[in-house]
Amino acid sequence: MPFVLNKYKKRKIFAISLLAMMAIIFILSNFVWNIEVRGNERISTEELITLLEENGLKTGILKQKVQQKKIINDMRLQRADLAWVGIEMKGTNAIVKIVEADPKPDIINEEEYCNIVSDKVGMITKITAQDGTSLVKEGDIVKNGDILIGGWLEGKYTGTRYVHAKGEIQAKVWYSKKGKMDLQIEENQATGQEEKAYGISLNNFQINLPKKLPNFENYDTIVKKEKLKIFSNFYFPIEFQTTTYLETKKEITQYSKEEAIDILTKALQEELKQEIQNEESIVNTQVNYKDKSTYVEVEVIYEVLENIGTKEKLIF
Repeated sequence: MPFVLNKYKKRKIFAISLLAMMAIIFILSNFVWNIEVRGNERISTEELITLLEENGLKTGILKQKVQQKKIINDMRLQRADLAWVGIEMKGTNAIVKIVEADPKPDIINEEEYCNIVSDKVGMITKITAQDGTSLVKEGDIVKNGDILIGGWLEGKYTGTRYVHAKGEIQAKVWYSKKGKMDLQIEENQATGQEEKAYGISLNNFQINLPKKLPNFENYDTIVKKEKLKIFSNFYFPIEFQTTTYLETKKEITQYSKEEAIDILTKALQEELKQEIQNEESIVNTQVNYKDKSTYVEVEVIYEVLENIGTKEKLIF
């Protein structure tokens, strides 16, 4: 050590800088500088970050002040769609692990009396009551809330006897989507030209490096942010920002009425198929359209064969 110290004796600035850097790293290591959310699918990361901040976990807070159990309990109380929450501290990184709760339908006990009511608008094609009284027949049009199988039985000698309704109801259900498309569309097309601007953020304090606005009349903007870190979980309160300006040029595309109807019909059909669980259950497709001088309107209707009905408790 004496030989090493003697070697760097004349390099005081280097030695002081090294000690200062080590001190800064030690001080910064006591704070949370990044929050990473894992496991979420239906709930957005931004939504969870906001919830964490409201409950006390945010960047810049001392790790000792993070009350993990309280934050976890408060989050679960505030969100019924969170089945489990875990918080793990690694370096200056807070890793929040999420397990989302699956929505559970209301379950009615077998010993409880109930009806089967319609949960969709449709036309009955088949109804079989295993227990209870059928109140509709094939060909009937039903709407939401209509009783399909009543939770009671009528006997000549026993009178009215209440039961837990059971049965199978099949119906034709209609799904529809409407849309409008102009025959002349002005779109921004990328030219392939781009310019970049850079900035640094120090714990949310933005410093933009000198850069004039792009030399493009029309452009799209893409912002990419990346936090400074060493190793895998040691983040610093420094964030580098790269802003990319992509030049675009306005182009006008003219469509014929037939082309517009075809494009819009296919788009509406794709949207409808996202709502239908089984495409093979589609029994009929209807397309209606109106063509105007500058645009077309299209409506696509799918007739789908489905099992309908949900249980509803009897209220006396």
